Amino acid sequence: MVHAALVLGIIAVVLASVALWIAAVTYREHRTTATLPPMRAPRPVPVPRATTDDDGTPRPVGPAAFVINPIKVSDVEALETAARTISRELGLPDPLIFHTTVADPGVGQAKDALAAGASVVVAAGGDGTVRSVATALAGGEVPMALIPSGTGNLLARNLDLPVDGHSPLVRTALSGREVEMDLGWLTAIPAEGDAGDQGYPEHIFLVMAGAGFDAQMVAGADDALKRRIGWVAYFFAGVRHLHARRTRLALQVGNGAWQALRVRTLLFANCGRLPAGIVLLPDADLDDGYLDVAAIDTRGGLIGWASLLWRVLLQGIGVRHTVLYNPSSIEFFRGRSISVQLDKPEPVQVDGDLVGEAVEVHVRVQAGGLRVRVRR
Repeated sequence: MVHAALVLGIIAVVLASVALWIAAVTYREHRTTATLPPMRAPRPVPVPRATTDDDGTPRPVGPAAFVINPIKVSDVEALETAARTISRELGLPDPLIFHTTVADPGVGQAKDALAAGASVVVAAGGDGTVRSVATALAGGEVPMALIPSGTGNLLARNLDLPVDGHSPLVRTALSGREVEMDLGWLTAIPAEGDAGDQGYPEHIFLVMAGAGFDAQMVAGADDALKRRIGWVAYFFAGVRHLHARRTRLALQVGNGAWQALRVRTLLFANCGRLPAGIVLLPDADLDDGYLDVAAIDTRGGLIGWASLLWRVLLQGIGVRHTVLYNPSSIEFFRGRSISVQLDKPEPVQVDGDLVGEAVEVHVRVQAGGLRVRVRR
């Protein structure tokens, strides 16, 4: 009983400390972002689409298209009203409005918007809606804009967009500057599958993909809790997997040698900022043409997880320390393509969406694969 009480006491202290830290950082982020480590803004890009004919006659600009997830957006009518009002203020045609469905979370609607001549496609919803719209726009010249309304909104945070309030976001979507960002593509190969002639599908991600603990956390997050308390629901889901078995894997970056690793989680990142100002991969940039990989491990139970939290907090302010013994580790890699072989099937996620279990994962970057609108 004494041992059990001691363990429960340690758990309570660690969780209370984490909760207090999250509350403090969230409050700080709400007040100002000035204390966050600087994130290099993506490079602005020229817009090659002609706005005048050869004789100098102005060419009409196509309407904006809003692809709205009615489950994630709290007030669809208010958003549609703002879209129409601001479009008219800017002298633009009335916007096209599309709603996602369970059967089509945004890819088909974005393709319909392109066919209708949209000048920008606005993804209004969570990370899943953003992924779907980006899938349709990848490699093209029509930019995407964001009205973040989901749990994580990680891309919006990394682009330094506000994550609430329709009007400023709509105005940015319709008149913001364009930047170019990379895209990640992941292929997950299951243990038992045979893809046949068509091969395995590639899944797009704009922020992060991963295998191991992070995917277990995504799988365990309760949808009702996510609606009530947002991304913090993932924290509670993660607590249930703190003592899960570590993952054995082999990692190859590009054409390099295979490396044997034992980790809690393996992350493939296009950018590095998480909610509440946490910077997990400080060297990751949206437009550097590379993906950053973090192999994260902990040992010693809760002590290892507490050490990991402290390590992440320190590296977020530019301090990367190494000691002779540390119960946690983050090993970084960088490449344009990454292959992973896992010793057993592990869940795999892309931008918070599970894509199933896999024993082999292949990831690649599409440099400059998407144009996005950000604040001027």
